[in-house]
Amino acid sequence: MKMRFYRLSEGRVKRVLHTPKRVEEGIAPKTIAMMQPAGSAKHPYEIWVMFQDAGQRRKVISAWKYPGKTKSRDEITRELLTGEYREFLGQGA
Repeated sequence: MKMRFYRLSEGRVKRVLHTPKRVEEGIAPKTIAMMQPAGSAKHPYEIWVMFQDAGQRRKVISAWKYPGKTKSRDEITRELLTGEYREFLGQGA
């Protein structure tokens, strides 16, 4: 329902998961949030996807559009999560 509200397709959400611009710790416990910028220079927005890894499966919890641009969180957290994400991708292949 939320994807329909924000007019996000399943392919668009998968693209954010595949090539995120920013990776951060999710608000909910044991979740990760990924972001990709979208829109134009005059009307920028960000597409966010929050998910949880459960074994070999990835469960998408939420997807939404954020109007404007958000500030990134702690640099150390971002590097740690990005490294863990790359390690996860390496194990799946």
